[in-house]
Amino acid sequence: MKFIIIIILIPFLASPQVKHLFYAVDSLTKYMAVKQYNEINDLYAVDSLYLHAKAQLKGDLSEAFLSLTFAAIPYNNVPIKLPLLHVILNFPLMCSADSIYKIKNHNLPARLFFDTPADTFGDRDKNAHFFGSAFISYSSKVFDLGDLIGYFVEVFEESFEVQNQIDPRDIQANQLGNLFGKIIKKHPNVMPSQVLILKTLYQIRMNL
Repeated sequence: MKFIIIIILIPFLASPQVKHLFYAVDSLTKYMAVKQYNEINDLYAVDSLYLHAKAQLKGDLSEAFLSLTFAAIPYNNVPIKLPLLHVILNFPLMCSADSIYKIKNHNLPARLFFDTPADTFGDRDKNAHFFGSAFISYSSKVFDLGDLIGYFVEVFEESFEVQNQIDPRDIQANQLGNLFGKIIKKHPNVMPSQVLILKTLYQIRMNL
């Protein structure tokens, strides 16, 4: 199983685009670590991240979304417990130096929704779900893969015991990202916050 995973990853790791992606992720991570960014309201901070990535990557939204996805992941590796073999593999993710990485995690937008958990972690992990789904949705040319991949990620996490069960709030973040990726194709001036706020508006309406 380990051998199969390595074979699958070799084409990606050997790609000349990986170095370019790493520099973009590193730059975004450092931007997330600055004090001024941390002082912005969380929803506007997501917009700030998006605009910074868009400018850095010269308007290439596919690369911007992909870079934002890696930069917003609040983990530097993913422990994957393989089924049947029960072997745990720590798969390393793209990230900056530990000192920058820790500040970035502290500064990640956490209060995104009406029902954001009251703990210190909040919805920090939902940023990666949102931008990852936006990347897939925006980059899909023929088939709408946004929801399909979003559900696949949740099933993958459950099957490989990255988390104990499928999180419906992750799926909601995936769906919002998918929607953003679709809307931005026709309305390039739309901001992430204008889509993220839809979940809160819906919850408020249902509670009236």
